[in-house]
Amino acid sequence: MEHNSDQRYQPKSYVEISTPEWVKNAILYELNIRQFSEQGTFKAVEEQLPRLKKLGIDIIWLMPIHPIGELHRKGSLGSYYSVKNYFEVNPEFGTEEDFRNLVKAIHDEGMFVILDWVANHTSWDNHLVTEHPEWYRRSRKDTFQSTRWRDYDDIIELDYSYPELRRYMTDALKYWVKEFDIDGYRCDIASFVPIDFWENARAELDRLKPVFMLAEGEDRDLHRRAFDATYNWTLWNILHQIAVNHYSVKTLTEAYLAEHVSVFPKDALRMNFIDNHDKNSWEGTPLSNFGEAIDAATIFTFTMDGIPLVYNGQEAGLNQSLEFFEKDPVSWQDHSNEKLYAAIFDLKHRNQALWNGRFGGEIVRIMNDKMDQVISFVREKNDHKVLVFINLSKDHVLAQFDTSFDKGSYKNLFSGNEQKVGDTLIMEMEPWDYVVLHYTPEN
Repeated sequence: MEHNSDQRYQPKSYVEISTPEWVKNAILYELNIRQFSEQGTFKAVEEQLPRLKKLGIDIIWLMPIHPIGELHRKGSLGSYYSVKNYFEVNPEFGTEEDFRNLVKAIHDEGMFVILDWVANHTSWDNHLVTEHPEWYRRSRKDTFQSTRWRDYDDIIELDYSYPELRRYMTDALKYWVKEFDIDGYRCDIASFVPIDFWENARAELDRLKPVFMLAEGEDRDLHRRAFDATYNWTLWNILHQIAVNHYSVKTLTEAYLAEHVSVFPKDALRMNFIDNHDKNSWEGTPLSNFGEAIDAATIFTFTMDGIPLVYNGQEAGLNQSLEFFEKDPVSWQDHSNEKLYAAIFDLKHRNQALWNGRFGGEIVRIMNDKMDQVISFVREKNDHKVLVFINLSKDHVLAQFDTSFDKGSYKNLFSGNEQKVGDTLIMEMEPWDYVVLHYTPEN
């Protein structure tokens, strides 16, 4: 009796949406328009697009572009995340026409653009407050309330039990895709908004064009029918502990990666970062958070599976916590980060092993005799191969690696030298040292 066709035993893919093909080897760039230039405008962003393209950026995430609430505003300019109107642009940045031109200029450079979307709450003076007061959550005193258990005095929370609110918010999301041709969204505190809202919104957006959706959240279930990518806060925390408190590398390998490769489906992209606007404004700079480990941690986040993020200014060695509610432009300067990032991003674009999600290779451990200090792994896909060795410790180490499965001739990414790899590889590594070897077939 033949049972092979029994559907009960057929494996099913957890992820039911499909990530757009253009995300396959993409790098994300978070752009804080107010602080990106002295002018703080859409027009000023346009001038820098060729530089970002040259750096290797593919998707530009613009922090919220909507008008900011004035009632209970924080600071003199207010928070982008206190939205006064979902259908308008912030006059601080320019006009609708300026925004349209920026989107077109990004597309003309061969890049894509996603908008930051704040669905969980609005400003106190959003027109919805008077038009639809019932769409807002109430406290025990029957007053509007900010996000529960958080001190966000400048915003009040929406109540997604109302179908009419869901339709309104979905229409607003569709508006920017239809009218301005944007390519998707980064969704603020996405897990605080019901997942069935996002799943439907994704389906409606995908009918307009293939979109890329990034959730500020870590939950696996966000990937099923709503989001292509989620935040990898956990990875940041572990790398931070290794850098600052000298935790064993086993906290990264055995406590984190073992779970990561088993729990998250291959199609689910984790967004890996060293900095973003939340970390930068409230928790210090990359240098204060990672110290001498900064480059080693960066190399790891850019070469492990997932989609890498650069926060504006990182490429210039951003060493200031940018003010959130005031004008505080990035200090642009030449910096070694630019060369480091460009080298890795160029390799990522060319070498399929480093591609994102299902497009790239799984991160597989290479055994070594210094597992407390050194992480070593290989990723491969379609005859493309990348070997990564990182000393994530403050010690000089002499490490021996089992490369018996990876014998061959490789190119060293940073020295440009050819390197022969046999059954074992022995390397003397300085503190926080890293080596990236790659085999990229000539196309």
